Amino acid sequence: MVLIIVGNLISRNHIQGIDKSFSSIYQDRLIPATTITYLAENLYGKRLSMEKFLLSQEAGSTDQMKLELTHHDTKIDSLINIFEKTYLVDQEAISLSGFKNRVKEYMLLEQMVLNLHVSGNADAGRKLFDGMGAKTFQSTIARLNELTNIQSDIGKQLVKESKSEMAGFSIISILQISLIVVIGLIVLVLIQSARITSAASNSKSDGQQFHLN
Repeated sequence: MVLIIVGNLISRNHIQGIDKSFSSIYQDRLIPATTITYLAENLYGKRLSMEKFLLSQEAGSTDQMKLELTHHDTKIDSLINIFEKTYLVDQEAISLSGFKNRVKEYMLLEQMVLNLHVSGNADAGRKLFDGMGAKTFQSTIARLNELTNIQSDIGKQLVKESKSEMAGFSIISILQISLIVVIGLIVLVLIQSARITSAASNSKSDGQQFHLN
């Protein structure tokens, strides 16, 4: 009985470990993975909008372009805040910090391109956008891809831990069932032995009474 109680307590620990792993997969891996997707969507949205703006040759649409970039930047900041609220491993924190720096650099470069466009140096703005702008954008996406790879690696590790916890839980469950079966057999043997002893005692008592008669 003591072994069954101890096994039950250990099983509860395994179940709590499994629950923690799956909660972490959702809270700290699935949500950030979804956030990364939205971050990439907004970054590419900014890039495509700027390309369209620079090719349109419409200086009068600069204010609208700034509003559109601000809209994307606000979303990106909000998504980064969501990401930062999740549990981050050391490598993940470093990669996220690098990503934030690249985002800031790209925002400054966009402002430089717009300023050149407004001042009448549209060609210089396009060259900056296609040159340094492309490199900075690729560096930003590379940092985002790093975060994606980290998410994948940690997710695999959590799944592995969950399988290990589940295997331990299964082994303990089998041992508990085996102990219950053994205890049940022992109880049956004891009951049967008690019946035999009782029957023998009754027979002996009847024999003594007959002899006295």
